Amino acid sequence: MKYIPSPITPQFRLIYTATANKSGRMQYHCIKPGISKVRISRTEFIRAYNSLPIVALKPLPVQGSETEFQIEFYV
Repeated sequence: MKYIPSPITPQFRLIYTATANKSGRMQYHCIKPGISKVRISRTEFIRAYNSLPIVALKPLPVQGSETEFQIEFYV
């Protein structure tokens, strides 16, 4: 998957991330830039993804794998 960054910096309030830790378990976070990073449940992450207006998506590549990726989305 190719990622092409936007030349325009998007305006956003929150960042939601889904990343795998070293053991392979997914961890979900809600980040208020410069303020806090809170771990959230998978259900809360899915609810945010399905209901909030997403400004941008950013896939985070996993080293050593071309098919797996982690994700950030900005609201």
